[in-house]
Amino acid sequence: MSFRPPIKHCRACGTAVVYRVPDDGDTKERAVCPACDTIHYENPLIVVGTVPVLDERVLLCKRNIEPRWGKWTLPAGFMELGETTAQGAARETDEEAGAAYEMGELFSLINVVRVGQVHMFYRAQLLHDRFDPGHETIEARLFHEHEIPWDEIAFKTVRETLQWFFADRKAGRFGLHQLDIA
Repeated sequence: MSFRPPIKHCRACGTAVVYRVPDDGDTKERAVCPACDTIHYENPLIVVGTVPVLDERVLLCKRNIEPRWGKWTLPAGFMELGETTAQGAARETDEEAGAAYEMGELFSLINVVRVGQVHMFYRAQLLHDRFDPGHETIEARLFHEHEIPWDEIAFKTVRETLQWFFADRKAGRFGLHQLDIA
């Protein structure tokens, strides 16, 4: 199952690739360059973000981009090359919410197999309630649990992470949560 458009040309030399099982013992069909023998692997994208909290409230961002324009989400986005998952989550929180915070531990890891993504959220402690959202965010706002606009949450991974967060907070202990979404 392909999640992105197929690779058409070799990134190393520009020759049109062919899809076949490589001769190196691999068992999956890959894009292989017939000129320079480069094998092009396609891997999942990593989405990283935070669950930023101030007192009893969680910070959510209203999306100013597709998909799910106008829906609420935790500050998150695609991890970049050259950064750790925590650095990516921090960058996305800065870009989307303009929030000051202290990064906490990894809280949730969700495999979204059908779209070739892995979503990772870290807990974060907000330092104050002043935000400076970037262009991808219409509004950054704090919510008490009973105020969360559950019907307006952009993604299932965000909904699951928020539900785990509130359940853990009620239990008085936070764990690492994992889920596979087919």
